[in-house]
Amino acid sequence: MAETISQRFADAKAWHRFVLLGGLGVVAALGQAPLDIWPATLLAFAILFWLYDPQATPKRAMWQVWAFGVGYFAFSLRWIVEPFFVDLARHGWMAPFAIILMAAGAALFWGLAAWLSQRFLRRTASSLGLMIVGAEITRSLILSGFPWALIGHVWITTPMAQLAAFGGPHLLSLLTIVAALALTALAGPRRMTGAVVLVAFAVAAFLLQPGAPVPPEPDAPMVRLVQPNAPQHQKWDPAHRDAFVRRMIAATGEGPRPDLVVWPETAIPYLLNHIEDDMRVIVDAARGAPLVFGIQRFDVDRSFYNSLVVMGPSGTVDAIYDKRHLVPFGEYMPGAALLGRAGMAGLARNLGTGFTPGATPGPVTIPGIGNAIPLICYEGIFAEEIIDGGDRARLLLLITNDAWFGQAAGPYQHLAQARLRAIEQGLPMVRVANTGISAMIDAKGRIIAHLPLGVNGALDVALPPALPPTFYVRMGDWPVVIVLILLTIGHVIGRMRETN
Repeated sequence: MAETISQRFADAKAWHRFVLLGGLGVVAALGQAPLDIWPATLLAFAILFWLYDPQATPKRAMWQVWAFGVGYFAFSLRWIVEPFFVDLARHGWMAPFAIILMAAGAALFWGLAAWLSQRFLRRTASSLGLMIVGAEITRSLILSGFPWALIGHVWITTPMAQLAAFGGPHLLSLLTIVAALALTALAGPRRMTGAVVLVAFAVAAFLLQPGAPVPPEPDAPMVRLVQPNAPQHQKWDPAHRDAFVRRMIAATGEGPRPDLVVWPETAIPYLLNHIEDDMRVIVDAARGAPLVFGIQRFDVDRSFYNSLVVMGPSGTVDAIYDKRHLVPFGEYMPGAALLGRAGMAGLARNLGTGFTPGATPGPVTIPGIGNAIPLICYEGIFAEEIIDGGDRARLLLLITNDAWFGQAAGPYQHLAQARLRAIEQGLPMVRVANTGISAMIDAKGRIIAHLPLGVNGALDVALPPALPPTFYVRMGDWPVVIVLILLTIGHVIGRMRETN
């Protein structure tokens, strides 16, 4: 029966296969936040591997897996259209092109993986799965990288996410493929092997349960997360922007004084250069507590930066961190001169060609608390770029403006990745977002407390303890990369023996 269905699929018209595989890719994407239906992802990949045709040409294999990827990325990245709706008259026409190009471009990594697998490796589903994991690593790094909706992210809400402390997000992607291959094996002669692997996954999930959060220490710093909920179309509007600042000032000055107050990315809609000498209202509201806020600034050479500022108890600027990994087309324009002549200014048009990347990785020192690893919005998705510096940091500090992502999947997926960064580093994360979701996340990735999406308010939460440096902190992605290289070499050798 299985062979009959597989053969009928292989003999079907090309567009029939494209539609079926595209729909199967959508099913695979159901494992991403906010739906988190991870069994759907495993099942979809298992069916993809079950439909694998060892006799297919490399070109045919490439386009079939590409079609699967188009469905997966079109659904996972559906939020990508939201930034273009902020200024609908100016940028709205770009939205369809954004989702089409993003889905097709990201899927091309998977399609190329299928071509390489069919051309150079053993013609097996396991070879294809191996190359897809390699493709996920590749798209995380090249062309500035975009490790969003990695297939390993489907484990974030499960105990398996704790394995990220050992191998980061790419270990989770590898485990996704292994589990899907095990499901595929249940329908073939290796069903016993598949069953053993799946039982091992179940046992691992049981053993990796993080349990209930550890109660905070009696002297744990109290952190106030301030979420102003400024819609993106009003955030910079002179008629509204000061009201949002006043909202944050009022929330900062209420109740008992915390040990740290955190405002979101670009919380203050003015340049730091214009307000640094007169922050008395903010200082009074903070009442001697250090305050972290996001703001733009320019340097002596008129370079603009998206910055995180640490204001000390006396109101002085104690530290500045400039965002290092900028968003292409949103915060800077690749090939700005050429695109400018074509009339394309990007979403950062008010800054000419955009921001300049910062040069210093951090950490920043929070008075009375210790070192914090600063992250601004987009930087929170790059596991391999988080640098702890010399001394062990006390926390991860992420400020963001997820108003660009709308109210759909984007903010939830961004939050999920923040949880993974906490697990990888073994550090609690203070995450403050303009429109939400602001959260205190402990070193096991558990959300201790949060402010929901689309509300304004403040939340006082004790800072959870940090854990010792994880294996991932010490070794990064190298163990997973080396394993993939060795497995690839084994499959190449197997292919050479089969053809001789």
